[in-house]
Amino acid sequence: LALQSQRVSSGKSLVAPTPKGFVSRYGDNEPRKGCDILVEALEREGVRTLFAYPGGASLEIHQALTRSDNIRTILCRHEQGEVFAAEGYAKVSGRVGVCIATSGPGATNLVTGLADAMLDSVPLVAITGQVPRPFIGTDAFQETPIVEVTRSITKHNYLVMDVDDIPRIVREAFFLAASGRPGPVLIDVPKDIQQQLAVPSWTQPMRLNAYLSRLPPPPQRAQVDQIVRLLRSAKRPVVYLGGGCLHAADEVREFARLAGVPVVSTLMGLGVYDQSAPDALHMLGMHGTVYANYAVDSSDLLLAFGVRFDDRVTGKLDAFAARASIVHIDIDPAEIGKNKEAHVSMHADVLPALALINDAIKEEAAAGRPLPSYAEWRDECMAQKAQWPLKYPQVSDAILPQEAIEMLYDITKGEAVIATGVGQHQMWAAQFFKYTQPRRWITSGGLGSMGFGLPSALGAMASKPDLPVIDIDGDGSFIMNVQELATITAEKLPVKIMILNNQHLGMVVQWEDRFYKANHAHTFLGLPDNEEEIFPDFTKFAAACKVPAERVTRKADLRGALERMLAAEGPYLLDIIVPHQEHVLPMIPGGRTFKDIITEGDGRQEY
Repeated sequence: LALQSQRVSSGKSLVAPTPKGFVSRYGDNEPRKGCDILVEALEREGVRTLFAYPGGASLEIHQALTRSDNIRTILCRHEQGEVFAAEGYAKVSGRVGVCIATSGPGATNLVTGLADAMLDSVPLVAITGQVPRPFIGTDAFQETPIVEVTRSITKHNYLVMDVDDIPRIVREAFFLAASGRPGPVLIDVPKDIQQQLAVPSWTQPMRLNAYLSRLPPPPQRAQVDQIVRLLRSAKRPVVYLGGGCLHAADEVREFARLAGVPVVSTLMGLGVYDQSAPDALHMLGMHGTVYANYAVDSSDLLLAFGVRFDDRVTGKLDAFAARASIVHIDIDPAEIGKNKEAHVSMHADVLPALALINDAIKEEAAAGRPLPSYAEWRDECMAQKAQWPLKYPQVSDAILPQEAIEMLYDITKGEAVIATGVGQHQMWAAQFFKYTQPRRWITSGGLGSMGFGLPSALGAMASKPDLPVIDIDGDGSFIMNVQELATITAEKLPVKIMILNNQHLGMVVQWEDRFYKANHAHTFLGLPDNEEEIFPDFTKFAAACKVPAERVTRKADLRGALERMLAAEGPYLLDIIVPHQEHVLPMIPGGRTFKDIITEGDGRQEY
């Protein structure tokens, strides 16, 4: 616990959580460069690992990092790789992820990751070098106005114009990233600021009064009593939980136990409720289970905790939970009523809100006023689960992607951290691997960024989890950041990579099969003049980066290959060849309703 407390990065404290025993390399009144002030500010925030790629405008920061005995700098091979790695680190650890890039193209290469972190509420601090102040606005070499570029995809950003502001800005950036609804914050530091000598003041107060006033107040008992009254009158209640509950898994599970209410999860909320539990209804939405979507569609009370009613969950908004009263608890007031009006809304952190609700339920029960049992409703949901299990066709010797993931789950017993890219493999990993704890599932949800899998997995691995980290990836997604194979070897990060290789952009092909008469428009990723050849050869990419690798094509060889991958001491790549005709099912087409759910078929049929 003592070691863990030393490694916690910022959290939500109003003062920097300087690790116990921290000693500055400099005397109290000793001048030092702005870059050294910046690095010490990171150390005082508890940062011990960051991800970076140097350049001319950030060179001074990297020089300062070499003078730090506290921070490990992981050199990714592309700036998009480093920002995705910082996300993976944050998603698994719950700490603020940190990445550093140079100006111009280095900074713009972070943009996708910043947008990704914004949509998925990931606490992140990105630091960019900038041209010297006198050159800003002159179209200098590698100058990009990254503050303007990222204004709408960050929670806040800063252009440092005074070296004395560095301690305050870093403290504010970490507080902003971690508090309220988490998100990315960017700090742009001109090179002359990095070089300027100064004596820092570590006691500067934050200037965030307006922001602090907008943070959620403690939950109120009057609102809780309203929710309990709705529970008392409901006959078919359902909990709909999302990524806003990742820190409140104990409270969610206690609520489900006390109230006896069925639970469905969004893609971002997987693991908050134990997905291996017999009563788990699993994921809802476009590729959610029939029984999860049935429960929501049939509910008369929808308890929405830490969710934003995303279009991939709701489909046609008017028809989503159309017969239900809605309770919406969220830390971000902008999400309440944005897409779906709530009958009872609470601007609050889900954790204390649920703790108060749980206390109220226990008090009512102790006073002889327990909630209804909802037994008939739970039985109805379980009957749907029995009638509509997740399934896939049985074929001869070909390896089906669903089968490969199911086998991986069977071998690991779910004791692994899973990262994914984006596409069919991502949805199958959500469906067929059961997540029993939060922060074991790392994926790009809101933005859907292909190339997310490998770099996020290496970031997760760098946070030192006590579990294997496995990147379940698709061939199209994996190749977008394939250069990070070099990083996992050089940094000795034993990430396991399981590629479900169907030689196609599988999710796009599925839509082409279903809605475009199977006209495959630029979605084949192999060699057009030799479709039988597996191209490219990922095992050779791996060999070039000294990553052991093998390819498997036969079902009979799959278990042994997976066991070898998991037993490897270092990184390992397993290239699994799968048919491209498989479809992710169930499927509710975009903008449609539960009544339009598709449960049968694949690319071998005509539509």
